[in-house]
Amino acid sequence: MTEEQAQSQTQQTASTDAPEIANPFLLGRKVGMLQHFRPDGTVVGATIISAEPNVVTFVRTRERDGYTAVQIGYGAIAERRMTRPALGHLKGLSPLRELREIRLDDVSGFERGQQIGVGRFAAGDKVHITGVSKGKGFQGPVHLHHFKTGPKTHGSDHYKRQGSVGAGTTPGRVLKGMRMARKMGVDRVTVKNLEILRSDADRGVLIVKGAIPGARNAIVLVRKA
Repeated sequence: MTEEQAQSQTQQTASTDAPEIANPFLLGRKVGMLQHFRPDGTVVGATIISAEPNVVTFVRTRERDGYTAVQIGYGAIAERRMTRPALGHLKGLSPLRELREIRLDDVSGFERGQQIGVGRFAAGDKVHITGVSKGKGFQGPVHLHHFKTGPKTHGSDHYKRQGSVGAGTTPGRVLKGMRMARKMGVDRVTVKNLEILRSDADRGVLIVKGAIPGARNAIVLVRKA
């Protein structure tokens, strides 16, 4: 097979769609929030997710890997911004910014180079959306754990401080798991059963009712409930 034939075969494979499954998934980018007007005139808060077609970059099988999963890639990126191992892993495919692996019970029909688009979702569908929450820095127990505040008067300096964290003699230490001040946010969060208000396959856009985890331009995983 010549190099031109190989490139043609790769492009032909990349243009095919992945098989339909009961709970389709998609990687997208959180654009921001807006007001969405329903046909009856009511308005609801909604989030825009930009999702260009995802590419199947790897298929794991039980015989070879011990489990079954599909790896998908999202977001075009310049080749110079990728490492050589990543370029080797994506050999024959366009450079991709984000790679995620989704475990499935059955991966039959999935092949490297197939595409997954917004068209698998329709208005009215319920979806689970997973993302990384916004970072809020180092926070005290009142803000983080909703502890009650101390007194403001009589020169008290414990208005937003934590009280006792354990006995002095027995056990003589702070027990593991004690709720104390720490960094807040940057956690993996899944919001379930959100409603899709609009699905635009031509523009690669999903409009979802309500808020989703993450800041603007954060990568989120959308999966049908």
